[in-house]
Amino acid sequence: VIFVKGGIALDVFMPGTHTLISGNIPLLRKITNALFDNHTPFTAEIWFINKTVKRNLKWGTSQRIPLFDPQIGFPINVGAFGQWGFRIDNSRSFITQIVGAQLGVNSQKIYEYFIGEIIEKLSQTISQFIGNGLSIFQINARLSDISQTVNRAIVEEFARFGVELVNFTVSNISIPPEEMKKIQNVMAKKMEMQQLENVQIGAGYAVAKSFEVMQ
Repeated sequence: VIFVKGGIALDVFMPGTHTLISGNIPLLRKITNALFDNHTPFTAEIWFINKTVKRNLKWGTSQRIPLFDPQIGFPINVGAFGQWGFRIDNSRSFITQIVGAQLGVNSQKIYEYFIGEIIEKLSQTISQFIGNGLSIFQINARLSDISQTVNRAIVEEFARFGVELVNFTVSNISIPPEEMKKIQNVMAKKMEMQQLENVQIGAGYAVAKSFEVMQ
């Protein structure tokens, strides 16, 4: 529980029963002593913070992430989704920086607050993996490595606002069906050209050997 007066988080109370007096809220004593000699009613807010762990929450990209796969030489747009979990670690920091003047905050609002950071780090991580020679068709085999990389990238940002990131996983990275069809068509043409080149090279080799025989 956090005791708030005048927009200031005065003190934090752990689970249990408490009598709120100026003796256990030192800052309150300074406020009331100066004006009312410690004997006046006052208005304040009591914020209850649920510090249990929230696991198996869903996250996903609302828009596709544009990338370029150098192995196939084709621009692609990918989507991703997975799970995440958190708990409130620093109640005072959480109240002052995220809750603010709102009437309340739940897991959905926390998700909306951090989803931009998640997508940014996810995009950077996928780009790095593809830049290091991994094709988009191989990327789902490295989901564990990608999850760990994104986790390390965003955990400090969560902590800065009093939130502990308990778990973060990328479950799937996918290409839209219409783009997959285009890529398949391009790859089919590319394979056809390679086969044709092999045939031409084979014919040239046969001609060269026949000249050798004639000589």
